[in-house]
Amino acid sequence: MPINAKLIEDHNEQQATAHRRKLDFIKADLANADAIIQKLAAFNIAIPSWALGTGGTRFGRFSGGGEPRNLEEKIEDVGLLHELNRSSGAISLHIPWDIPENYANIKALAAQYELKFDAVNSNTFQDQPGQALSYKFGSLHHVDAKVRQQAVEHNIEVIRHGVALGSKALTVWLADGSSFPGQLNFRKAFQRTLESLQEIYRALPADWKLLIEYKAFEPSFYSTTIGDWGQSFTLANKLGPQAYTLVDLGHHLANANIEQIVALLLMEGKLGGFHFNDSKYADDDLTAGSIKPYQLFLIFNELVEGMDARGLDHATGLGWMIDASHNLKDPLEDLLQSVEAIMIAYAQALVVDRHALVKAQEQNDVVKCQEILHQAFRTDVRPLVAEARLIAGGALDPIAFFRASEVRKSLIDRRGAKTVATGL
Repeated sequence: MPINAKLIEDHNEQQATAHRRKLDFIKADLANADAIIQKLAAFNIAIPSWALGTGGTRFGRFSGGGEPRNLEEKIEDVGLLHELNRSSGAISLHIPWDIPENYANIKALAAQYELKFDAVNSNTFQDQPGQALSYKFGSLHHVDAKVRQQAVEHNIEVIRHGVALGSKALTVWLADGSSFPGQLNFRKAFQRTLESLQEIYRALPADWKLLIEYKAFEPSFYSTTIGDWGQSFTLANKLGPQAYTLVDLGHHLANANIEQIVALLLMEGKLGGFHFNDSKYADDDLTAGSIKPYQLFLIFNELVEGMDARGLDHATGLGWMIDASHNLKDPLEDLLQSVEAIMIAYAQALVVDRHALVKAQEQNDVVKCQEILHQAFRTDVRPLVAEARLIAGGALDPIAFFRASEVRKSLIDRRGAKTVATGL
C-alpha cells in the first residue's frame, strides 16, 4: 500500500518547528551531530516476514485484522514501514512459509518499494504438510540419518530460494534438544549437528554467510544442542570463514551479559548479526528496548567500539534484523517502535566520548567510566534519529502519521478483518 509522499510532506511541515527547536538544542552540545545523523541515515534493520502478522502464545491469538495474506502483501507492509522510517529497507523470508511463486515478480515488487532481501531462514523446528519424516525428536542432530538428510536438503533448498532473490545469508535456528535427562547423548548430538551443518556449508555460494543461531531453552527444557554462544562459536569455527554466530537478544538465560558476548565475538571475527527484541523473563519476543533500554544501549556501545576496531562499516558489517511477536499490539506499530528503539540505542552509542572513556578505563576510574556512559544514555537523541528520517524522505513521527492516516483501517478495508499471515 504505497503512501502518498505529499501526505508525509504535510505531516513533516506540521512538525517542523518543534523538531528544529529540539534538533538545534542537541546540536549545540554535540560537535559531531551531523556525522551521527549521516550514520543513522545509512543504518537499516531488516524486517522478518513472520513479524507482519499478529503473533500469539500457547493459549491464544488475537488478530487485529488486515494482516498480509501472502508474500506480496508482506512486501507491501515492509515497504510501508520503510516509507515511514527509511530504516526498514530489507525483508527476511522464512521458508517454507514464504516461498515465491515467481522470483522475477517478487524481486520487481521489492524493488518498487526499495527493498532488498536479507538472510533467508530455514525451518526444521516443525513438520510441514506432506513431509516424509518428523522432526519431533530433532532435525540436524536426529539419531536417524534419513531425518538429518531431510533437514539438510531443506536448508540447501532454502539457499536456492535465497540465491534466486539476491539474498546473501542463511540463518539456521534449531529446536533440537532434549526435555529429560538421559534422553540424548550430548556428544553424539553435537557431532551429528556439526556433520549436518558441514554438508549445508558446502552448498553455500562463495559470497554467502551461514549464521548459526543459539537458544538456551525452549521448546526443549533440559538441553538445547546449540544452547549458547560458545556452542555456536565452536561450530562456526569448525565450519570455516563463511560461518558466523547470530545473536538473538531473547535467547539467553536471565541476566546474561550479552554486551560482553558480542564484544568477544566481534574480537574473534565471528559475530554475524542480530535478532533484536526484548524480554523480562525469557524469550518473550517483546518490542526492542521496551524492557531493558539500557542493556540495548550497552550492547550498541560494544558494537560501535568493536566494529570501529575491526574497520567494519556500521551499516553493512553485520546483519541487523528484528525478531519479535506481537500478541497485543498492531504489528506494524510495534515494528515502528522497535526500529526507533534500535536507532536510538545506536545513536546513543555514537554519542559516547570514546577518547574520554578509554582514558578513564586505563586509569581504572570506575566512577568516570559510569558517568561517561550515563551521559550518553541520558542524552535525548530522538531529534537526531528524526532528522535522519527527514533527510531520507521519511516521516518525523512515523507512528503519529500511521495513526492519523488510519493505515490499519485501510489495510482492513482492503484485506478483511479475519486474515491470517502465512506462518502464523
